[in-house]
Amino acid sequence: MQAVNMLEAKSSLSRLVQAIEEGREREIIIARNGRPAARLVPLESVPAERRIGVAKGRFTVPESIDEHNAEVAALFTGGNLGKPS
Repeated sequence: MQAVNMLEAKSSLSRLVQAIEEGREREIIIARNGRPAARLVPLESVPAERRIGVAKGRFTVPESIDEHNAEVAALFTGGNLGKPS
């Protein structure tokens, strides 16, 4: 357990958080006027939810989805699709 004063915590917060994230410190006590005021500890790990495929079966992609690709590309590149300017 590491103890730091408030001024040091303010000036090196990212370094302190990195030490917690990397497991080099289990907790860091932050003191104000020499008295413990707060404790910096890692969050309990929560398993991430599966995100890929969350919309599977909720909509259908129309066959004509690529119909306007050339027109959209021309709009992005400033092209005129063969139309006279």
